Amino acid sequence: MKFRQTMPLALLMLGAATMPMAAAAQSTTAETAAPAISLDTLRGLTETLSSDEFEGRAPGTPGEELTINLLAERFAAAGLQPGNNGSWFQDVPLVELTADPATTAFSFTANGETTDLAYGSEMVIGTRRVVSTIDVENAELVFVGYGINAPERNWNDYEGLDMTGRIAVILVNDPDYQTMTNEGLFEGRAMTYYGRWTYKYEEAARQGAAGAIIVHETEPAAYGWNVVESSWSGPQLNMDAADNHMDRSAFEGWVTNDAARAMLAAAGQDLDALSEAARQPGFSAVPLGITASAHLDNSIRREASRNVIAILPGSERPDEYVIHTAHWDHLGRCTPAPDGDDICNGALDNATGTAGLVALAEAHAAAGAPARSLIFLAVTAEESGLLGSAYYGNNPVVPAAQTVGGINMDGLNIVGPANNVVVVGYGKSELEAYLERAATAQGRRVEPEPSPERGSFFRSDHFSLARVGIPMLYASSGEDLVDGGAEAGSAAVEDYIVNRYHGPSDEYNPDWDWSGAVQDLELYYTIGRALAETTEWPNWNPDAEFRGARDASRPASD
Repeated sequence: MKFRQTMPLALLMLGAATMPMAAAAQSTTAETAAPAISLDTLRGLTETLSSDEFEGRAPGTPGEELTINLLAERFAAAGLQPGNNGSWFQDVPLVELTADPATTAFSFTANGETTDLAYGSEMVIGTRRVVSTIDVENAELVFVGYGINAPERNWNDYEGLDMTGRIAVILVNDPDYQTMTNEGLFEGRAMTYYGRWTYKYEEAARQGAAGAIIVHETEPAAYGWNVVESSWSGPQLNMDAADNHMDRSAFEGWVTNDAARAMLAAAGQDLDALSEAARQPGFSAVPLGITASAHLDNSIRREASRNVIAILPGSERPDEYVIHTAHWDHLGRCTPAPDGDDICNGALDNATGTAGLVALAEAHAAAGAPARSLIFLAVTAEESGLLGSAYYGNNPVVPAAQTVGGINMDGLNIVGPANNVVVVGYGKSELEAYLERAATAQGRRVEPEPSPERGSFFRSDHFSLARVGIPMLYASSGEDLVDGGAEAGSAAVEDYIVNRYHGPSDEYNPDWDWSGAVQDLELYYTIGRALAETTEWPNWNPDAEFRGARDASRPASD
């Protein structure tokens, strides 16, 4: 393979269950060459999945049907079996709300003067409540800093507040994101879950807020306003629920930084001064003395999207499982580009990862069944808040107690091989011992992610499985490229985030360099195969937030 710039990795056959984890990860009892990762699969499947015919692979659209049927065909052709009691699919009950952009409104009133914010360019709002109309009128705005209630860190931005009937104005990320190290009350530069927009809306609802508005800022959000606009406009999916999510705030949304500044200035406040105060321990929320109103008209559609599940049964311990995950969905039709293109094709995100999932399945099937079973799970609705993986985590086809661990892929390297491998959530699990061994065999070093402030650990599907205790590894090529070094790698990442991420320009390019993707897939193959051959049960590290869930499902006496 002329695009393959690394030697095939050795298949690691790890030692006996009595060995310590670190020693087991360094022990090799037999080595065989890994089957080649199919470049034809990577190229061809990525191109097909991200073609206009698939219309951006939004759940509940014809693009979903094309996608899941194609994946089932490819898994079957590779020699795998349906993973859900004879079916390739797991139904994921969803509800879709589509707000009418012509009637969506958000305004604020100060000193008797009402200012309307423009939908899309200045604000986007939506609701998780499954109702046809939302009306919030003249609700008081309250600046609640970062919107965090963390008793274990002695931090509560809602201390002494009754948010009933009020609207929370919230900063993105968490209080010490500007710290250049990972040390601090909220882990410094590394975002905690308290910094994620999902948490902020959840907490505002728990506090009884009628609405929750996040102030956008590019650096702490890790993406520009264009990403917010394209992701939050159009049909919005959520998990279906018997209570129609009436426990959530009436509306949730974002405002641009400029719009927020104008809104706060109308209240006699300064955004920079409030933000600085919000970073300090003991911060007290600031009622703004002005009101806001919001209106939404929704169309409602219930549907079942589907996860795709394939299995390669184990030869010796088929009731023990190693899982590989990638999300097949993307945004579908979205905010048009200047040229009128309104299909968010999602080529890198995540047609490449989905193609990689199939390529890994093919390689493992070609090598024959390992001792443990291998699951290949392509999940839906990641772009809507990790819904497909969350549903699997709560309704697993295979119990968490029988799942050894897994590897998640969300976008492959298409800019060439790298000298390093980065771990998202570095230091959390014993799976890193397996990664260190495999990366060393490639002549690569393992490092923490360079931009922990982006909160990537909470933005992909491994998080859903981690929450139920399953040790998951989320790693990828680092930015130190073999050709061009860290400068070239950083520039490539920045170019993608600014110009293609969640936009119509994330399209397949026949000139992509797939050698870095092959390099990473060889790494994942080696780790997955090692986990499938050993008798070890890797765990989260003792201080990881998911250790308790794992220990509860698999007591130390097991």
